[in-house]
Amino acid sequence: MIEQYVLGLHEVDELQVALVGGKGAHLGGLSRIEGIRVPAGFCVTTDAFRRIMAQAPSIDDRLDRLSLLSPDDRETIRTLSAEIRQTIERVAMPADLAAAITDALTRLGGQAAYAVRSSATAEDLPTASFAGQQDTYLNVVGPAAILQHVSRCWASLFTERAVTYRLRNGFDHRAVHMAVVVQQMVFPDAAGILFTSDPVTGNRKVAAVDAGFGLGEALVSSLVNPDVFTVRDGEIIAKTVGAKQRAIHALPTGGTREVAIDPQQQELPALTDAQVVRLVQLGRRIEAHFGRPQDIEWCLVDDDFRFVQSRAITTLFPIPEIGDGENHVYISVGHQQMMTDPMKPLGVSMWQLTAMVPMHEAGGRLFVDATPRLASPASRAALLEVMDRGDPLIRDALETVLDRGDFIPTLPDASPGVPPARGAAAAPIETDPAIVTGLIERSRASTATLQRDIRTKTGPALFDFLLEAFDEHKRVLTDPPNFPAIMAGMEATWWLNDKLQEWLGEKNAADTLTLSAPNNVTSEMGLALLDVADVIRPYPEVVAFLQGVENESFLDELPKLAGGTEARDAIDAYLDLYGMRCVGEIDITRPRWRERPTTLVPVILDNIRNIEPGAAERRFEQGRQKALEKEREVLSRLRALPDGEQKADETERMIDRLRTFIGYREYPKYNIISRYFVYKQALLEEAERLVQANVLPEKEDIFYLTFQELSEVVRTNQADNQLIRQRKDAFQSYHALTPPRVLTSDGEALTGAYQRDDVPAGALIGLPVSAGTIEGRARVILDMAQADLEAGDILVTAHTDPSWSPLFVGITGLVTEVGGLMTHGAVIAREYGLPAVVGVVDATRMIRDGQRIRVHGTDGYVEMLP
Repeated sequence: MIEQYVLGLHEVDELQVALVGGKGAHLGGLSRIEGIRVPAGFCVTTDAFRRIMAQAPSIDDRLDRLSLLSPDDRETIRTLSAEIRQTIERVAMPADLAAAITDALTRLGGQAAYAVRSSATAEDLPTASFAGQQDTYLNVVGPAAILQHVSRCWASLFTERAVTYRLRNGFDHRAVHMAVVVQQMVFPDAAGILFTSDPVTGNRKVAAVDAGFGLGEALVSSLVNPDVFTVRDGEIIAKTVGAKQRAIHALPTGGTREVAIDPQQQELPALTDAQVVRLVQLGRRIEAHFGRPQDIEWCLVDDDFRFVQSRAITTLFPIPEIGDGENHVYISVGHQQMMTDPMKPLGVSMWQLTAMVPMHEAGGRLFVDATPRLASPASRAALLEVMDRGDPLIRDALETVLDRGDFIPTLPDASPGVPPARGAAAAPIETDPAIVTGLIERSRASTATLQRDIRTKTGPALFDFLLEAFDEHKRVLTDPPNFPAIMAGMEATWWLNDKLQEWLGEKNAADTLTLSAPNNVTSEMGLALLDVADVIRPYPEVVAFLQGVENESFLDELPKLAGGTEARDAIDAYLDLYGMRCVGEIDITRPRWRERPTTLVPVILDNIRNIEPGAAERRFEQGRQKALEKEREVLSRLRALPDGEQKADETERMIDRLRTFIGYREYPKYNIISRYFVYKQALLEEAERLVQANVLPEKEDIFYLTFQELSEVVRTNQADNQLIRQRKDAFQSYHALTPPRVLTSDGEALTGAYQRDDVPAGALIGLPVSAGTIEGRARVILDMAQADLEAGDILVTAHTDPSWSPLFVGITGLVTEVGGLMTHGAVIAREYGLPAVVGVVDATRMIRDGQRIRVHGTDGYVEMLP
């Protein structure tokens, strides 16, 4: 292959990132758009960079050492990166390479001033901007100076900040190469940045323009407060003129300098309104070319706009692709399911195929389109009430959209399938424990049938069978008593909390009445792990062995130790009941406890260390007795009131209803996840056959295909490995995105706010979901496998699905960033009597690990203590 050292911008486009880097490729693309002016220039390609690197073999050893470092090892990174930069700058530029650059300069006008700009291959990517990580030099004059600054740009691939960024984002130092863009300087009257989507709200229909006098470096380096214009539909809807006291201008001899702006000019806008509107129109043309919202650097020269950079805005949350041109409002499924991490494509498609309502994917997360329910007043009121009961932040976000009045048209009250309003779900089902028993028995029988019948299915027949199994999956969920049974427990909770606050002035009284309710598979799971700890506790050799466990095959090693057989059998029995669970379990691709039993080991060890033997049975009975005592106390106080007998009778019936049904709230999810594990095992066996047939390199590659795509791969024995690689990169990029609670089809991400003024200054506001107040040490834990709890600790984490409940037996309180009154963490916190506040925005950042905090589970806030 012939090496190309220099290419004109007009010779490249955005597909040539590997050759001219992200900036060069995008500038080439920009220069091809009709009506878009780009200063003339050329790219020194990555072929030239590789040739220079080959002349400095000592760099190899330093790259090896860099790749092993933690991104937090700043001192070593600083030293090694400085050594690499010095080495690159000292490499003499080969004569033919220098000649190629100077020839290109001569064609453009050799003595003109130029900008010499780094353009790395991992820069301005759709998934990572790398903005500001490498160097740019402005107003460089003369061929000798330009050659010197090209070398400096090559070296800037190894600035400390660039190396740290790559380490944090998982980029291989050797896989990133540097091109250099050399462009004729423009000397603008004004310059700045145009975002074709609002970078704060994400709204794709709103553009934002930052503008200042002189070169754009004054804005980039935060030297001035820019003018800020907000534009929608060709009109400026907001304008702030900054006091621009300084500007950066080019010097005739090369380089730049700061200059003071005349006081009379400082508060004049850098652009006229007409120029702003024209700039946004040009930006829309650029956005259309690249196919996604852009962050664009522009200059104004004699009323003519020039564009010197355009990159994708990587921080925007994607929008579900429906494509009907209508307005839509989407509610996050992850915030309801306590799993806001991205899901892999197989996980997304399996949840869509087995869910009871249509769901849309964006950024690896699932959303439900709430537009039809919000359009009619009756269904809107019902939906808002349900959301308020579950997650007030979602309700507030929805009301923010509704308050605008024109985003969702109002339709007549005729929407079927509306969630019931409070009180509506209680009537159709009687308070009978046999209903719950029957539901559980039918669910277990259905799963057992699935396990039996799936064993003989392989190849395309497996996928036909699974589609039928998904119908059965949904039939079990729509078993006529199922939804009324779930709602009955929730409605009873709401009724009791409302009425007992009204009649007795007591907040969240239902929390105590819920303690140790029967048939709660999730709370039973946490207590059962205490029993496992009791089996292991008498065997110090087993305990010592577990403290060093790293390999998933440790269960096979246990029988070699005294007491090891008993320990293995206890863990195995636990996994037989609960091994299908894991963190983020709605994503079928996540490793289950049965697949990764080491996840449970830290929790077992914490239970052995912190909790006394026999605690499971004792705790359950203590909770049951507290609930009975609370019932007697409440009924006694009610009978002393006017109409007390009637109030007490109503309350007694509702307490019976609560204890009959609230535990069942957790069972449908357990049933879903039990079936998921059966599906997954069958699909992984199919994946193994694909690996054996050399169709896929690895079994886990199937996780990056949808169910339908995987079915086609099995049918044809052909896979698109490039698609799988793209999906892996996309999934990796989704981790950097924060999913909103509510998302509009305009791209606006809404998180909602608590409308409260009844908390102390400095406290973190959340949703009270389990009554009581507790002080203790905060343990900020983001990975259950890294749990290291002491007695009295308060768990602070992003979100807790049922798999976290084994930790709940060893803590005294709970704080989460995501959650609602009836999400799993809240239900189990009440079952165990743990004061809990959920929906605390940024709790894992605002609360330090080890800090003492006070959790007000009754009033819904968290105080930081000295």
